[in-house]
Amino acid sequence: MSHPAARAALSPDEARALFRRGLRVPTAGYSAGFAQANLIALPRDLAFDFLLFAQRNPKACPVLDVAEPGQTSAPVFRGDLRTDLPAYRVYRHGELVEERADVTDLWRDDLVAFLIGCSFTFEAPLLAAGVPVRHVEAGTNVPMYVTGRQCRPAGRFRGPLVVSMRPVPADRVADAVRITSRYPAVHGAPVHVGDPEGLGIADLARPDFGDPVEVRPGEVPVFWACGVTPQAAVMASAPEFAIGHAPGHMAVTDVRDADYQVP
Repeated sequence: MSHPAARAALSPDEARALFRRGLRVPTAGYSAGFAQANLIALPRDLAFDFLLFAQRNPKACPVLDVAEPGQTSAPVFRGDLRTDLPAYRVYRHGELVEERADVTDLWRDDLVAFLIGCSFTFEAPLLAAGVPVRHVEAGTNVPMYVTGRQCRPAGRFRGPLVVSMRPVPADRVADAVRITSRYPAVHGAPVHVGDPEGLGIADLARPDFGDPVEVRPGEVPVFWACGVTPQAAVMASAPEFAIGHAPGHMAVTDVRDADYQVP
C-alpha cells in the first residue's frame, strides 16, 4: 500500500483489515476524512487517575472515547483494539518490554482502553489548504519529542509533555494555527512555534519517537501537543501494566474528521 492516493482512499474497515493481516506502517495519510486516535489501556484501578490526568492536560490528552473494562471496541472504533492497529507497545512497571502486532493474549478483563485524539486528524485539512506536511510527503513517521515541560500531575500519573513537529513555511504559520485550532479534540492549535530549545529540545534531527524530517530554508518548526504523552506518563509513573500504540501507528476510527471541527 505504497501509493498515497490508495492509502487515502481506504475505508477505516479496509485499513484495519490490512493492519490485522500484518501491515506494520505509520498511519499518516490512511483513510482520508476519518479521525485517528492514540490508544492507552490501563488496569481499571488506575482508570480514574488517568482520566483525571487527561482532564488536567487536555491539549496533550483529549479523550475521544473510553471503553468499558475488558471491552475491545468503542463507539468511535468498531474494530478490535487488540489486533486492528499496526503496532502496539507493552509496558510493565513503566518499562517498555515489547513491541508487537497483536496483543490479544495480553488483553485483560480489567483493562480500560482510552482513545485519545491524534494530530493526524487535522493533516488532511492542512493539505487541502496547501500547507505542506513533510512526513506525509516523505512517507515517514511524524517526528515526536519529549519536552522539558511537565504535565499537571493527577493521582498516580505524572510526566512530561510530548510534542509532534511539522515544518511550515513562515508565511503559512498563521494558516496552520488557524486551521488546527478548529480541531481542539485532536490537540488543536500548536503549543509552540519556532526555537525548539524553548521546549527543551536539543536537536530536531534526533526525535524521541518517529523519524526526523527536513526543515527547509524559510520554514519554521511548529509543535503540537502529542498523544504519546500518556505513554511518557506511563514511563514516568510506572503502573504495573499498560498497553499503548506504537508511536505513529494509530487507531483509524469510524468518525469523520469534520465531526471534530468547531466553527
